[in-house]
Amino acid sequence: MSIGLIIIGDEILSGKRADQHFPKVVQLLAARGLQLAWAEVLGDDRERITATLRRTFATNDIVFSCGGIGATPDDHTRQAAAAALDRSLVLHPQAADNIRQRILQVAREAGQQADLNAPEHLQRLQMAEFPLGAELIPNPYNNVAGFAVDTHYFVPGFPVMAWPMIEWVLDTHHAHLFNREARAERAVLVYEAAESALTPLMVEIEATWPQVKVFSLPSVGDARTRRHIELGVKGAPEQVEAAFARLCAGLDAFGAEYTLSTPGPL
Repeated sequence: MSIGLIIIGDEILSGKRADQHFPKVVQLLAARGLQLAWAEVLGDDRERITATLRRTFATNDIVFSCGGIGATPDDHTRQAAAAALDRSLVLHPQAADNIRQRILQVAREAGQQADLNAPEHLQRLQMAEFPLGAELIPNPYNNVAGFAVDTHYFVPGFPVMAWPMIEWVLDTHHAHLFNREARAERAVLVYEAAESALTPLMVEIEATWPQVKVFSLPSVGDARTRRHIELGVKGAPEQVEAAFARLCAGLDAFGAEYTLSTPGPL
């Protein structure tokens, strides 16, 4: 079972806002011994969102979708999810009640009376319309819920809401997948070496230790650093140490200059 991330919003593709979800979701998963398998960024295009969700619903992937579940004309995610599943979009009673309670709370805090039948408040109830059979994802920020359907989890685009909601999903529904000791990583910085010359060693290591992946991240260098390659192995801890020892031995035989590197996120 793979984990995917969909980030929705024209503002991301246009550069008006910088995406914050990708690095945070990587961090949240890594803290639980999990890893993101893929990510996609989509604009506010209902047909494209629908086509993407139709494709991802056909897998058994765990998918987090951030953005587009509001009630303005540029929000299409709820409708697209329903269309992708060929299900009706229906008002979820508990989600609707949460929104009404939120409207009343805001009015009380402002010392005002709220007319729940006012057009602007009725429009907000659209945020409680989900594909038939959807379950709620609680929103600790303002109690306006997201929704879950078929291992797909739809949360708002606002990080202050989305991130605790994603954490709740992971800890509530997928704790059985957690394995904080399941992966290890070791790496070195190899200086002034051609990546192509090191490729045979990488191929050998992956062939010998099937639960290990080799990664190679070249850097052209700048005024402060020399040209180098971050070369390492990651995967099952019981194989990583042996693979790393072979990597270092191969570099020694090659006559390469290298130093240990601090591993990044898994």
